[in-house]
Amino acid sequence: MPKNSKVVKRELDDEVIESVKDLLSNEDSSDDAFKKSELMVDDQEEKDVDVEEGSDVEDERPAWNSKLQYILAQVGFSVGLGNVWRFPYLCQKNGGGAYLVPYLILLLIIGIPLFFLELAVGQRIRRGSIGVWNYISPKFGGIGFASCVVCFFVALYYNVIIGWSLFYFSQSFQHPLPWDQCPLVKNASHTFVEPECEKSSATTYYWYREALNISSSLSESGGLNWKMTICLLAAWVMVCLAMIKGIQSSGKIMYFSSLFPYVVLLCFLIRGLLLNGSVDGIRHMFTPKLEIMLEPKVWREAATQVFFALGLGFGGVIAFSSYNKRDNNCHFDAVLVSFINFFTSVLATLVVFAVLGFKANIINEKCVIQNSEKILKLLKMGNLSQDMIPHHINFSSITAEDYNLVYDIIQKVKEEEFDSLGLKSCQIEDELDKAVQGTGLAFIAFTEAMTHFPASPFWSVMFFLMLVNLGLGSMFGTIEGIITPIVDTFKVRKEILTVICCLVAFFIGLIFVQRSGNYFVTMFDDYSATLPLLIVVILENVAVIRIYGIDKFMEDLKDMLGFSPSQYYYYMWKYVSPFVLTCLLVASIVQMGLSPPGYNAWIEDTAVEEFHSYPMWAMIVCISLMVLAILPVPIVFMVRRCNLIDDSSGSLASVSYKRGRIIKEPVNLEGDNTSLIHGKSPSEVPSPNFGKNIYRKQTGSPTLDTAPNGRYGIGYLMADMPDMPESDL
Repeated sequence: MPKNSKVVKRELDDEVIESVKDLLSNEDSSDDAFKKSELMVDDQEEKDVDVEEGSDVEDERPAWNSKLQYILAQVGFSVGLGNVWRFPYLCQKNGGGAYLVPYLILLLIIGIPLFFLELAVGQRIRRGSIGVWNYISPKFGGIGFASCVVCFFVALYYNVIIGWSLFYFSQSFQHPLPWDQCPLVKNASHTFVEPECEKSSATTYYWYREALNISSSLSESGGLNWKMTICLLAAWVMVCLAMIKGIQSSGKIMYFSSLFPYVVLLCFLIRGLLLNGSVDGIRHMFTPKLEIMLEPKVWREAATQVFFALGLGFGGVIAFSSYNKRDNNCHFDAVLVSFINFFTSVLATLVVFAVLGFKANIINEKCVIQNSEKILKLLKMGNLSQDMIPHHINFSSITAEDYNLVYDIIQKVKEEEFDSLGLKSCQIEDELDKAVQGTGLAFIAFTEAMTHFPASPFWSVMFFLMLVNLGLGSMFGTIEGIITPIVDTFKVRKEILTVICCLVAFFIGLIFVQRSGNYFVTMFDDYSATLPLLIVVILENVAVIRIYGIDKFMEDLKDMLGFSPSQYYYYMWKYVSPFVLTCLLVASIVQMGLSPPGYNAWIEDTAVEEFHSYPMWAMIVCISLMVLAILPVPIVFMVRRCNLIDDSSGSLASVSYKRGRIIKEPVNLEGDNTSLIHGKSPSEVPSPNFGKNIYRKQTGSPTLDTAPNGRYGIGYLMADMPDMPESDL
């Protein structure tokens, strides 16, 4: 554009304004109010020319300080605790390296396309989830409210896990680590090992008894665990302080919370590779079991992991992208963040299996020593003949290979009496096949492995600080998915809303720090998010592709990105992703129906976990969680469909968005469903008789449509709304 083209354009605009004034001067005096509104539109449009062309007029919406800060925020939100303790478990359970094939395929089919869709609508409309879906289709406005409800449910128990990590972090500054050995109990006569610990293990005992002080059932509350209550309060204080200024405060913290876990993972990987048995663990992880890959369950679990790993449906992705400039290349961001997430999961899996391989090697060595002593006793007692033992075997320094050789010989010779001998097969693969996930991996298996590390307190501090940072990164996105839509919609102060939200969440979260709190965490994790989020994302896809229109959406992307996205996304959004998501929803419902609803309770007397079915009141809570999460969708649909709320009520049925201010509009939405913002109500801007209306039309601007029912069409509002793009979206 020539250097003084802006000056020339402004002069032309001034001439148009003068001519409009001349025309309006001939109108009746009854139209004075309307003249003012028309001139206000012109002034706003002239101002927006400067904004679009890079003037110093600042947008009211906050923005990221840099592209790096934004990418770190999205990475911090998507890369969470599930990458460390869920993905390795699924990889181990579903065919090792073969599991990566369905995961990558589903990442390309549903992960990246849907992630790109959420980034695009958030960046284009520059609102949180409520505003975005209200704008695209008023009847689907409940999608945004449903996302907020799910975010709130997840935040309630997710921050409890951060509290657990804080507790272990605080206990790691001592040598030896407190979960290294079973505690001793003293009475009047003698000292003995705590029976519950002796029946399980030191790390298992510490987790269930010292940390959680867990009760034996869901119905047995047991009162508050004050240690965990304080840790939960500390976790919510950290989240509140980080989020109180929005992205201005949380964005700076992202540099540490998003990058620190990678430093720790790399340190653990290097340290793990130097440990005995680590190569066995990694080999076990990457050994493909191709026959398992053909099972439908593997694909269902891979699709679920892809879905939740990227944070789809939560609203955090939309909220973060809404603070971007409209010409940001969100397609590049979608691909980059998705593959960073995938490679982080692979890196975490390498670390986990290297450490678990080391742990399995230690357990296997103990198994060999114990069973070798049994063989020596059997030889002395005459139950076994010395002739069956190979001459090169030395039981004082026997290796695992030699022991397994002796074991096989004895098993063949003493086939009928073998079970009565009490010998065990000491195979490192058997130990690695014991699939562990979630809290069992982080707070039991991994902590046990770290007790065998040299300088174990240092590694424990690093590990649990990493868990805290992973959790906080996800919590920032989750809370942003609650705060941003509410602030955009109801225009409350962000600082006050953040404090209130964190306080309410803390007090509700006290149910998770009872002695039975771990069972409630399991309940919320199983029922509050999975099905509601699947339904939310399916509706998001339908709203954009079917209601708004796939062709218009592709045009908007071209206008925003400066190039046409690949037709690959057209077919994914229109056909493949909805089909795969629907299949995943049906499979999840079937799986939920076939699996008996219940939880694993820790029994103190036997020191083992025991499956308990949920009581009736707990089943009602589980169903209520799912219903409450998805309830906003039908409520908002019926309110808008049936015009149940009057225009003047100021309800969500008559809310639309304009440059950060709420305006009211008529709720007669029987016309074009894709046009959310129909205009201002007569109570806000008096308008003349439309039949005599004289209006200004700039060259290249949309034509003003007038409807018989007295509402403006979308064309007028695009002239009136500088913050909206020239296309329909």
